Amino acid sequence: MSENPPPAFDPGWLALREGADSEARATATLEALRAFLERRGGGSRSPVRIADLGCGSGSQGRWLAPRLAGAQHWTLYDVDPGLLSLAGAYLPATSADGAQVNARMCLRDVGTITAQDLSGVDLVTGSALLDLLTHAELEAIVRAVTGAGCAALFTLSVAGRVQLFPDDRDDPALTEAFNAHQRRGGRWGPEAARAAAGSFGEHGYRTLISASPWRLGPESVPLVRSWLRGWVDAALEQDPDAAVGGYLERRLGECDRGELGVIVHHDDLLALPEEQSPPEGAVPHP
Repeated sequence: MSENPPPAFDPGWLALREGADSEARATATLEALRAFLERRGGGSRSPVRIADLGCGSGSQGRWLAPRLAGAQHWTLYDVDPGLLSLAGAYLPATSADGAQVNARMCLRDVGTITAQDLSGVDLVTGSALLDLLTHAELEAIVRAVTGAGCAALFTLSVAGRVQLFPDDRDDPALTEAFNAHQRRGGRWGPEAARAAAGSFGEHGYRTLISASPWRLGPESVPLVRSWLRGWVDAALEQDPDAAVGGYLERRLGECDRGELGVIVHHDDLLALPEEQSPPEGAVPHP
């Protein structure tokens, strides 16, 4: 493995994390989402229309499409043509009940999406996206979704909490520095899911937040090593004094010996344009 962490949107990194992402995404919100889509379709056989913002290599579609029934038409948005091609090529061909799933690709900055772009769309979704958005970009997406009257499901937004086992005296300072790094450039970082919930709520939407943590142990050594390098490097870029010398090497050694466990906390957000009873395990936000 390279001594440097992979770029955030490198296909290799996205492939490395996909299994952990799939296991982490919350299922508590799916019941409410399925009920909304069923009512919205009114029993129609027409496809559910889904827009995947910042689709990357398509992991959200690979996870979600087989969990929703009925025909589906996906529009995949990303600024990286290579990732768009991967997302389109590997989207599942059938839904939960065997109905057809198809997609079109759109090379587009998600911050420029408008309500007009989402006209006729039933669901807007995205994975590991909200925490990367600036305040203005998040508000633009919320306005686009609510203006079109879609549901929204955003998964795996960083929550600003990391637990390592065994703990280390430098863990809290590194966590604080990493969170500050995430907020650079006016981005929401670890406050993203809560901020989005508040903004959707102001537009009359019902929002549900569910925890979706990565739980990584000895079976995930390649992912832990890669994540750990990126986490420490970002933290030390923000605050070079956040850890004493040798922290990364010490932690990598524990990882290689199967002695390190990591929980990386995320939040999943469901926003619906009508009142819903929260499913079990979800946290409602008025």
